[in-house]
Amino acid sequence: MTDQPWPWPAGAATGIGSLPGTDIAEAQRVVLGELPALPHLPELPARGPGADLVGRTGGLLVELPIELYAARWRIATRPGRDLRRARDLMERDLDQLAEQAEGYAGPVKIQAGGPYTLAASVELPIGGRLLRDPGAVRDLTGSLAEGLRGHVEAVRRRLPQASVLLQLDEPSLPAVLAGRVPTESGLGAYRPVEATDAAVALRTVVEAAGVPTVLHCCAPDVPLEVVRAAGAVGVALDLALVTDLDPLGEAIDAGLGLLAGAVGTAAPPAGRPPTSAQVADRVRQLWDRLGFPRRRLAEQVVVTPACGLANASTGYVRAVLAACRDAGRRLADE
Repeated sequence: MTDQPWPWPAGAATGIGSLPGTDIAEAQRVVLGELPALPHLPELPARGPGADLVGRTGGLLVELPIELYAARWRIATRPGRDLRRARDLMERDLDQLAEQAEGYAGPVKIQAGGPYTLAASVELPIGGRLLRDPGAVRDLTGSLAEGLRGHVEAVRRRLPQASVLLQLDEPSLPAVLAGRVPTESGLGAYRPVEATDAAVALRTVVEAAGVPTVLHCCAPDVPLEVVRAAGAVGVALDLALVTDLDPLGEAIDAGLGLLAGAVGTAAPPAGRPPTSAQVADRVRQLWDRLGFPRRRLAEQVVVTPACGLANASTGYVRAVLAACRDAGRRLADE
């Protein structure tokens, strides 16, 4: 076990990223009100292209413009209106953050797509995903690294007293490593990426950003060794998808922080969201099964929803975020 301090206060809770609706001012009020210890910059994909994960991150790329073609993102020959829209939405979001969180002096989390999820989603001008071309993936990684460096600085300028925590969203990473990303015909799949190569690319992005970074993956088989080798300070995952405790235990014992996705993204059939006591119990039970002392739990773990909440109702979002917040406080008080 290392003595690494984690870049969040004990008993913290946060959101994964996406929320419902199109009103960024209201979304930020909800986040700042419900998650005061570790607020995040909300993402509102319901606003349309450029507000989705790929388009939003594509707007951050440096000298690698993207555009929509047949409802899919692809590399463009020159910047166009799709790119301007994505960048305008981000500027609007950051301006709102500066206005509503003025004077905030704690950690704030921002999110962006990781290089392999982008490579598995964005197409080359000649067709096919960037993933088919290792050279294109390297160019994408370098462009993203430089773009995130600038994005972090933009957040710092607006919130000079805050500390920035970056979350790289990599839902496609397990499929990329396993060679399960289908080609356009659906008859084949792109060749797998070596874990060592993935770790190097992710580390390039992490080091360029220059702030503590967590990697989020809401798919099964999160590659924890890659996460650790990339230099991430934490991993965000859905507890319901954890089937093998040994790799997770080894990663936590080595000092990796855990953003524990302990609440489902959809309301249960009965219609009642879980209580903070139920959420705290779920996190506590996992921790006990891993065999770690309770005194470390609130320091090393952040309580979160299982994934984004873009498809949830506003009422459920508020209830879930409040349950996560109060569950974190319960764990800190033990």
